[in-house]
Amino acid sequence: MSRPALEVIERGSGPRVVLIHGSVAGAELTWREQRGLAGRWRLVTPNRPGFGASPALERGDFEAEAPLFAAVLGEGAHLVGHSYGGVIALYAAALRPEAVLSLAVSEPGCLAVAAGEEAVDQQIANGQRLFDHADSLAPREFLALFRGGAGVTRETPPTLSGALLAGVRLLMRERPSWEAVPDWPALRRAPFPKLVLSGAHSDVFEAVCDAVAERIGAQRAQVPGRGHTIPAASGYNERLERFLLDAERSSTRGSSAAAGRRPAGARRS
Repeated sequence: MSRPALEVIERGSGPRVVLIHGSVAGAELTWREQRGLAGRWRLVTPNRPGFGASPALERGDFEAEAPLFAAVLGEGAHLVGHSYGGVIALYAAALRPEAVLSLAVSEPGCLAVAAGEEAVDQQIANGQRLFDHADSLAPREFLALFRGGAGVTRETPPTLSGALLAGVRLLMRERPSWEAVPDWPALRRAPFPKLVLSGAHSDVFEAVCDAVAERIGAQRAQVPGRGHTIPAASGYNERLERFLLDAERSSTRGSSAAAGRRPAGARRS
């Protein structure tokens, strides 16, 4: 079965950086504060299925969407994901580690990685109740409860319409992210640099991000100020770009060292 093509918005020039947005808001809104990075990087911002002009799936599902984003990596790109997009990024990176130059995720919703922590278990139980009652809730009521639990700082208007209403309807039938179990061993074995960011606003997400970083062998950092809406926080671009530049330098050093060891006539892999 052929996979639907995603709408992909690109701007800038330089090394490719694929950014995966989360639930409710599409690529342009989620990553609008990152447009200034286009002076140094080729920003590749696909819309998830159902967002923008990307054809919808039967329901949003991190496992079904990961191959679509893995394909967007092409021959190689840095990979960045936020929230539900962070979960997709973890799955996509495990599918094609050879195409990942670096991986940065902010507050991925794979809460099960920290199961056993009281606050995390309570968050999962609350989320499950919310999704179990999705059919009996109005979209705005569902969104307000969802955002309150996640710590999203975007203002919820009194009436939903347009892209926001469409995004909430997608959310209401989305596969819950706490069901995600990425291939942790494959991600830990992968040689590319990794970074896990949190917003310093939630014991739940601090525990989740600590656990993800430990599982995959990642750097760990906080970017406070906007709750779960981390890409909009002051300091996010600086922290992300510092990581990307370090990854670029590391890749260059590794390539030079490998070239120095490669025997004459050996083929590049």
